[in-house]
Amino acid sequence: MDLSQLQQRFRAIESAFRLEPKQKRTLELGRLIEDPNFWSDQSRAAQVQKEKVSLDKEVTRFLHARQSIQDLRELIELASGDESELQELEPEYKRFEKEVHDLEIERMLSGPNDKNSAILSVNAGQGGVDSQDFAEMLLRMYTRYAERRGYKVELDDITPGEEAGIKSATMTVSGEHAYGYLKAEIGVHRLVRISPFDSNARRHTSFAAVWVIPEIDDSFEVDIKPDDLRIDTYRAGGAGGQHVNKTDSAVRITHLPTNIAVACQAERSQLKNKSKAMKILKSRLYDLEMKKRLADKDKAEAEKLEASWGSQIRNYVLAPYRLAKDLRTSYEVGNVDAVLDGEIQPFIESYLMQTSSS
Repeated sequence: MDLSQLQQRFRAIESAFRLEPKQKRTLELGRLIEDPNFWSDQSRAAQVQKEKVSLDKEVTRFLHARQSIQDLRELIELASGDESELQELEPEYKRFEKEVHDLEIERMLSGPNDKNSAILSVNAGQGGVDSQDFAEMLLRMYTRYAERRGYKVELDDITPGEEAGIKSATMTVSGEHAYGYLKAEIGVHRLVRISPFDSNARRHTSFAAVWVIPEIDDSFEVDIKPDDLRIDTYRAGGAGGQHVNKTDSAVRITHLPTNIAVACQAERSQLKNKSKAMKILKSRLYDLEMKKRLADKDKAEAEKLEASWGSQIRNYVLAPYRLAKDLRTSYEVGNVDAVLDGEIQPFIESYLMQTSSS
């Protein structure tokens, strides 16, 4: 038990946390909510409530960790070097160590949109039907990851493969810091395995690309002119049978100046699909504008960001050996099945720690 090292790590967190301004802001938001006219603007009211809930969680976690270190210090002093008593305190030490680790990770999520929900897209790359199957495996991996973290997952659009898997899919992952975490997954993913689609049981390599953007709420102004849009409706895809949608409820919106196209077929209502597609388009255009501004301000940083789309970030090898390895951080895990089942938080945290120190 090295409490002094943990105390040092917590002091670094404490110096950057800005407790007093956050507590002051929480009180201000509380007064706004108590105003009798608070709900007259429901959109603004929802944003205020969302900010207050987020700040309350942050402050509560920080104060709990500060109290934990104080209690642990006092208990160690009372133990007076007694080995048996110190061993009994080991679980408390481990719990506090995890609290400090979680606060360190949260401190790294300080980008302007890191707290936002995320819009994640998976696209099959080279590798034919194996690539499409791999894209579906990744979609399941991110769905499982999100559900384990308590995030809400909505599948907005999906294009099935002809034989198996998917050609592409887009989903919204709603929850605090969803974008901050999932942005670590942007890039090309590579799978090596004995192909289940090869009658000769040969080893195949396939690729799939992952892209993540922050979901933008109504507090951000993105100018979209109606004349710049082409809106197409079509019949939503499905597995067939009684649940297949027999109306043209799916919506595809193309922003003509940028040629950005988004689609949504998750809802049975065409109106709801159009609303969701517009929200995704708004996020895509915001993301594009932020990249342009970054390029103007810091060309080298913008080039790194753009390169992440074309560069391979992780290998999933199922044959001749079993290993999942991130090529950016060299973090690796032998249990590939667990990784493909959503156990990717260690990869994400390793990446966040590396980028925060660079």
